[in-house]
Amino acid sequence: MKQYLDLLRHILAQGERKEDRTGTGTISVFGLQSKYDLREGFPLLTTKKVLFDSVVRELIWFLSGSTNINDNLTQHTPIWDAWADENGNLGPIYGYQWRKWPRYICNEATGKCSVEHIDQIQQAIDTIKCDPDSRRIIVSAWNVADIDQMRLPPCHLLFQFYAINGRLDCQVYQRSADVALGVPFNIASYALLTMMIAQECQLDPGILTHTLGDAHIYLNHIEGLMTQLARTPGAPPTVAIAHKPIFDLKFEDFTLKNYHPQGFIKFPVAV
Repeated sequence: MKQYLDLLRHILAQGERKEDRTGTGTISVFGLQSKYDLREGFPLLTTKKVLFDSVVRELIWFLSGSTNINDNLTQHTPIWDAWADENGNLGPIYGYQWRKWPRYICNEATGKCSVEHIDQIQQAIDTIKCDPDSRRIIVSAWNVADIDQMRLPPCHLLFQFYAINGRLDCQVYQRSADVALGVPFNIASYALLTMMIAQECQLDPGILTHTLGDAHIYLNHIEGLMTQLARTPGAPPTVAIAHKPIFDLKFEDFTLKNYHPQGFIKFPVAV
């Protein structure tokens, strides 16, 4: 994961001080990109421990279409607890937009409107299988009409698939990137999603391109990052996924192999 460490060094060297909505303060650079070749191993940091179990649980939760932290308690991860309301609701966030993007249909004669839902994930899978050269294999979570109903607007808001020569590449655009705490998790999550979609479409996972808008390091994360930068990366792990239809996959169907991270580094969450 030299690419990630290079990203840290670049922001620490070239970043500018910028205030943020949490009041914590950041060092920020706008417009960065890193690439991770999934054929060389799974891009899970070894210079600190990343909780792979949480990556899997959150992704399965997204893919289920759920937006309530109390759904699927056996798959629960506390990542979203800080943003949920008293009933566990988060509004129409990732899972809803990925699987149930709303389309409103109005009858001019009666004046009545109804809503249909678009399953963007299934639509992407169908397009990869039937029209792999398409340049429109895109999933978006940035539904402008729903933003004010979301407890937290999507940070990783759009991704695109690219099928070529028997492999599947993915590029994700992330408008806001907490580089110390969130980005390692986001890299792993989209790497895993790419592997799942590739397996569903009988392709090999290829290159993950991670494009960042506001790439920032919170000021209270700098000390921990300096500890991390002093460490030498180890060999990447691998991930095995059970051969099941994508929407049938459960937590126990994912196996992380040969992951030998160095010590966990605690970073406070800016809410």
